[in-house]
Amino acid sequence: MSSVSPTFFRREYARLVAGLSRRFGVEVLELAEDAASTALLRAVETWPRSGEPRNPSAWLWTVAHNALTGELRTRGNRARLLASQAGTEPSLEPSPRVRLGSEIDDDQLRMLFVCCDPALAIEAQLALALKTLCGLSVAEIAQRTFSGEAAVYKRLARARKQLNAQGRERIFEAGLESLRRRRPAVQATLYLLFTEGHLSTHPELAIRRELCSEAIRLGVMLARHEVGDPASSALVALMFLHRARLSARTGEGGGLLLLSEQDRSAWNPDDIAEGMCWLAASASGDALTRYHLEAGIAAEHAMAPSFEATDWERIATLYEQLEVVSRSPLHRLNRALALAQWRGAEAGLELVRDRAPPTWLEGSVLWSATLADLCRRAGEANEAARWRAAALASAPSEAVRELLLRRLVK
Repeated sequence: MSSVSPTFFRREYARLVAGLSRRFGVEVLELAEDAASTALLRAVETWPRSGEPRNPSAWLWTVAHNALTGELRTRGNRARLLASQAGTEPSLEPSPRVRLGSEIDDDQLRMLFVCCDPALAIEAQLALALKTLCGLSVAEIAQRTFSGEAAVYKRLARARKQLNAQGRERIFEAGLESLRRRRPAVQATLYLLFTEGHLSTHPELAIRRELCSEAIRLGVMLARHEVGDPASSALVALMFLHRARLSARTGEGGGLLLLSEQDRSAWNPDDIAEGMCWLAASASGDALTRYHLEAGIAAEHAMAPSFEATDWERIATLYEQLEVVSRSPLHRLNRALALAQWRGAEAGLELVRDRAPPTWLEGSVLWSATLADLCRRAGEANEAARWRAAALASAPSEAVRELLLRRLVK
């Protein structure tokens, strides 16, 4: 059963949830998730014995569709019984389908726009989209959004409840202006999805190429749609340029490699060329977004003949601009590393040494590893050891831990 893999099931789960939600309405989102899980579980139980069906996706859709309609029928009968006892008639008309004023062909991209409803808090939008449409676990979402797992569970519950309440009240008729208001959250979701693929928090998978490819597929569709904008093109450029290096990011044993250790001849020239084309397309407007600047940084790496010959001054300047456009201590960390390559470790350390990180970043592997690396290179052995211990203790996976050991012990 060659197609039956974690990748296949993750992709099919997202498609089933999106398709069922479109057909039956967003207020049955949680039931759609249950039905999709039922179909996948039944496949795991029956396919090894009976063999994989000729069309696995169609088989899964039939099972999930039947499971959901059966549950809705059961609930309808229960509602009729309760209504008859109360002397009232239940309202059992089917819910309106999700409709977009400017139609989007792909079910998953359409549902991303549904999940990114401005009525929901941005944290809830991201959690719902990443869980329901992208198939990430609660633990993975917590890592990517710098949140606790309990907080993610609460956000998911509130978001589903709010969508459920809205489902019977109105049809979601989103015109272009409404879609544009939702676009930044859709872009942020795709960015986080790609990031999880590029450097996974999964305990056994350092890289999840299928997540990167899915983020790119949806990103290209977004950029080519009339709701797309230069920032969407810049985001696609960024993802292509990063994907170009995936094959070189792991060694023979599967461990992660530092940028300085990568074989640049293994970088994918087609992805680099595609990324540069999208980057050129993103220059059509006047806006300068974080995606433009991050894509510019990725392009500098992609075009450099070697690690040593990289234009670190240019990269440090781009990170400085990025701090202005999109304030985040993460951008300052990366700027510090670029400064260290350009002007020495002391220059990078000076940028972050006396700055306390925000609560959500304090104790994270990103903050601790950067301080450990800069202190080590600046000759501050005691401080380096302290930060190294903190970084190793907070590593999200064994692959990241092994990378840190190699990077921080030299």
